[in-house]
Order: sequence, then C-alpha cells, then structure tokens
Amino acid sequence: MPSGAGAPLLAASDLCLVRGGRELFRDLSFDIHRGQLWQVEGANGAGKTSLMRILAGLSRYGFDGRVQRRAPLLYLGHHSAVKGLLTPRENLAWHVSGAGDWSDADIDDALARVGLCGYEDVASHTLSAGQHRRVNLARLYLCRAPLWLLDEPFTAIDRGGVGELEAVMTAHVAGGGAVVVTSHQALQVDCEVRSLRLGAGGAQ
Repeated sequence: MPSGAGAPLLAASDLCLVRGGRELFRDLSFDIHRGQLWQVEGANGAGKTSLMRILAGLSRYGFDGRVQRRAPLLYLGHHSAVKGLLTPRENLAWHVSGAGDWSDADIDDALARVGLCGYEDVASHTLSAGQHRRVNLARLYLCRAPLWLLDEPFTAIDRGGVGELEAVMTAHVAGGGAVVVTSHQALQVDCEVRSLRLGAGGAQ
C-alpha cells in the first residue's frame, strides 16, 4: 500500500502537554499511515518520550488533545524492559505471551538475529547494557503489529547493530507497516523520513 493511502493507523489532533508548569508542545496534529517512517526530533526535555508514551496510551498526565489508535502497536520504551532474573528466552516468552503462537525456536531465531546466539539461557543480569537493548529489540522479529513506536532504540547499540535495526525498520515500512522513532542521529534508511520536530513548529 502506498504511503499515505487508506485510513491512518494513528491520528493525533491538537495535542498539548504541560509538565511542571512548562508547556512542552501545543497544537500538535498528524496522521501516521502505512508505509511511513516518522522521526521525532527535539532537544533534551522537549517532550519526545512523553509524546511517545501518549501515543502508546501509557500516559495522560498533563496532556490534552485526542489520539485515535486504529491498529495494534508495539511500543519499545527508552529503557529496556528486561527482567534480570529471567533469561533472554524467558524475557521474550513473557513479552510475546498471548501475542502469537511463538515457539522456542522462533524466540531463539529472534535472539540470533540480534546477535545473542549462545546467550539464550543465561541470567539477563549478567548481560551488558547493549545486550539488554538487543533482547528488547528482538521483539521486533516476534511482532505482527503494523505500528511500531521506538523510543531511542539505538541507545547502547554498536554501529553494526544500528545498521541492522535501520534495515529492520526499512523492511517493516516497505511491507506496509509504519514506524515512529525518536533519535538524535540521522537515519540511514531506504525510505522517506518524515520529521516531527518538537519545539520547532510541530510536524513537517
């Protein structure tokens, strides 16, 4: 499906956010369609993570406006949601529970794709910060949701991992999905990147 065709996966209108008596953004309106990749940009403290949590339906504090979610979504937050006492395989089995008929082989394949082959059964608290991020990112290979909300997914990821993640996002968009990502770096992807700048006049 061409970018922008059909009903949007998510529609946001007149979003406004006030935190600590300070207005972070206002009058923010945009539609996210299949085949689109959006990059949310702005200085630290501009409200990027807050906006992503609002879009995911995880926060309403200090928020006004309307968000219509018309399709399932996957949200990966700024901090990796990995339980240290569980193994990477157990973490993923918990994350995707009820979201599909995923086998241990499927989970192991997802871990291999993010460079964690051989780490499936070690306690996650023994892994590095970058490996924690990779466990979290393995969820992208076990997800059928058309809309991905990725908050700073490149944190603690090496250059090779960044390239792999950019390729995964490109493939998801090319397959009719949509991605919204926060990042301070320019994306190296083979698709159009739409910019949503906070503190600089809204969406472009």
